Amino acid sequence: MNIALKIVAIALLSTASIGLSFSQETATRTMTADAEKSGVVTTPSKSVDAVDIAKKLANPIANMISVPFQYEFSRGLGKNQGGSEQSLLFQPVAPFNLGGGDVFILRPIVAGVREVSVQGATGQPFSGYGIASVTIESFYAPNTNSSWIWGVGPYAQSPSGNSGKFGSQQTGAGLTGVVLNRDGPWTYGALAYQSWNVGGNPTFGTQNNLYGQPFVAYTTKEAWTYTVNMEAQYNYDVHRTSNPLYVGASKLMVFDGVPISFGAGPMYYVSNTPGGPSGWGARATATVVILK
Repeated sequence: MNIALKIVAIALLSTASIGLSFSQETATRTMTADAEKSGVVTTPSKSVDAVDIAKKLANPIANMISVPFQYEFSRGLGKNQGGSEQSLLFQPVAPFNLGGGDVFILRPIVAGVREVSVQGATGQPFSGYGIASVTIESFYAPNTNSSWIWGVGPYAQSPSGNSGKFGSQQTGAGLTGVVLNRDGPWTYGALAYQSWNVGGNPTFGTQNNLYGQPFVAYTTKEAWTYTVNMEAQYNYDVHRTSNPLYVGASKLMVFDGVPISFGAGPMYYVSNTPGGPSGWGARATATVVILK
């Protein structure tokens, strides 16, 4: 009888333990599902607010480390507008806390380019690849205690041994600036820079440029972000503007606690400089966020 009672007792304890474990697992899954629905993904070591990160990615001067890769396809290049271009931009964002909520943002940008059948001034088509330029954008962004924020800092661009096939051989220096508002799910504002030539060969274009990029982004509770921006660059020497309009969507996803945003969309050149891209193109992005 004692043995039978022991067996029954063990069976009851085992059943209770299994039920308790199942209820705990079910509760954990329910909490995780609820968190994912609200845009917060929970892992054993940390919780990730996907919606907040997606909104910060729409902010060029957010206090967050990110590593974006941007692929872009353009067409209509060259004298006969029969060429095409593919570019890959590597543009990490590194913030430095200055205390009191002030931040200094450093954004180096390296652009690799591949061109196909681009007809030059001599009429001879060119195909090849190389590094177009190395750009450094920086912003000092003070704490405004407001939804409106702004930043300003030095700007520099180097041709980095560019042969002239992929843009200007001049070195440029100037100022960058950005102002934006974070209004609920909306982020909107404008980024700009003024660049002046400080040396180099002007044959393949100059660095006397004025650039303006108005943008607006809307982030949903599912961490989708819909973006519209226009990147207008006016060159003082040719008196022409290159003006691509981009409309895209991106999704912030979390893989083992690492947030990664994927985005894509079409672009259209409203205006272009001589020999530059024209008509329709496309852009795709992948951004890895490094949490502190």
